[in-house]
Amino acid sequence: MPTLATESFTIDGKVKRTMTVSLSDLSSYGSHLIDSIVIKNHLGERKSTLKNVKGVLLKDILSKVEIDAEAPKVLSEYYFVCIASDNYKVVFSWNEIFNNATGNSVYILTGHDGKPASALDNRVALVSPKDEMTGRRYVKGLQKIVIERVK
Repeated sequence: MPTLATESFTIDGKVKRTMTVSLSDLSSYGSHLIDSIVIKNHLGERKSTLKNVKGVLLKDILSKVEIDAEAPKVLSEYYFVCIASDNYKVVFSWNEIFNNATGNSVYILTGHDGKPASALDNRVALVSPKDEMTGRRYVKGLQKIVIERVK
């Protein structure tokens, strides 16, 4: 199934209230500029380069969601499944986003290569530029983030 462009994504699962984030909602978050991000496949081969990248930190968005946890100490048992419109899935742990330097560089893209996200083929996309194989967690056409708890 091909990746379809998305205009928004939902955050649900183990949350007190489902949240929907649209492209226009992203403008209410702090924006970050990244000179370029090299996208590498699972073999470490360069596949493309995103230039003049603008994005919003995923943790800034997730911090607005109230996770349905009985106590803060159990948050270490939670994880985020980021799902694309073609059902491609990537995972981040709660600690990776909120208790590790990785969380300071996982972005929902608001534009790159001189175009706003609304003019890009996949619209909503997520990328983790500190990953060595950046393509593994480059989610194009992001449609949903499901918050789960390890059983």
